[in-house]
Amino acid sequence: MHDFAIGQLHDLLRAVGLTNSAESATELLGEALGPGSRLPLSAVPHWPSSVADDHTPVEFSVALAQNEPPAVRMIVESLAEQPGRQANVTAALRVLDGLTERHQVRLRQLDLVRDLFLPEDPQGAFAFWYSLIVGPGAPPAVKVYLNPDVRGRESATALVGEALSRLGLSAALPAVQEHALRRAGLDRFSFFALDLMEEDRARVKTYVAHDDAVVADVVRAAAAVPAVDPAILADVCELACGGTGPFSRRPLMSSYTFLSGDTERPSGYSLYIPVRDYVQDDLEACERVLAIMARCGLDTTPFVMALASLVQRPLGDGVGLIAHVSLRLGRPKPGVSVYLSSEAYDVTPPRTKALSA
Repeated sequence: MHDFAIGQLHDLLRAVGLTNSAESATELLGEALGPGSRLPLSAVPHWPSSVADDHTPVEFSVALAQNEPPAVRMIVESLAEQPGRQANVTAALRVLDGLTERHQVRLRQLDLVRDLFLPEDPQGAFAFWYSLIVGPGAPPAVKVYLNPDVRGRESATALVGEALSRLGLSAALPAVQEHALRRAGLDRFSFFALDLMEEDRARVKTYVAHDDAVVADVVRAAAAVPAVDPAILADVCELACGGTGPFSRRPLMSSYTFLSGDTERPSGYSLYIPVRDYVQDDLEACERVLAIMARCGLDTTPFVMALASLVQRPLGDGVGLIAHVSLRLGRPKPGVSVYLSSEAYDVTPPRTKALSA
């Protein structure tokens, strides 16, 4: 698994013009994957990671913005030699010790909330994931994803509220609740993320999943952030999902970005759309992503090159290579990201036309 993912990253970085970052980025990915990733790539994954549909513990993405070079990101679950939920957390924290020594990683904000999100007996689909961010002209950056459900779903809102309070953002929780947690039992915190860098540049991000949402629900969620354009948000949502909802498969997800100086309201909003759940195959997903980029005035070339570097089959032969698409609005950098699966272990067959309707 390790060598397969490293090879894919090499190809992806070359495709989007980040070859100069390949050495540091592949070293970082190799560390983050953990010792369990070095087991031979078999027909069955050694751990059912929730990072990707086929349980590959890494997912790639390409972040695009107007008049900016692309960035490549990876979501990674560290695997222990004998993978397990707690063992993987232990492996991830050992990786973190190494990253702190060799990379520009700052742990203060994580240390403030570590005891909340890393109990001895973690619950939920995961407890600790990495996000590795590779851009031009700078060392790779590191972000961590934590799970609000780690002490049980019923405790998630209180857990996020306490984390925000410890980070000096307690006044921001009401704005998120008012706009995104409106529908009891359908809106819920799903991720909590921190940049491991200097606090004046580090983001704090909260994510809310919206089960059975319609476009109006996410437009209302985005209104928590100043100066968000509801028209482009609604258009992108409809383009990605083929309608206005309700979206009853994997949920749409709102993300709020808090920057230094934010106290009562977030500076940025992103909508994450699991486009693979609302198309027949990756050919249809590709068409929808291209339409979204046209709507946002973005150059499609980096996305096309990135997709070509990873695809190993006709796009119509499966669904899920193009897993998510996200729209970023507000600060720090508006744009679109496209999430691409490794498909190291499996390819999900296309849906029938009846199911994709």
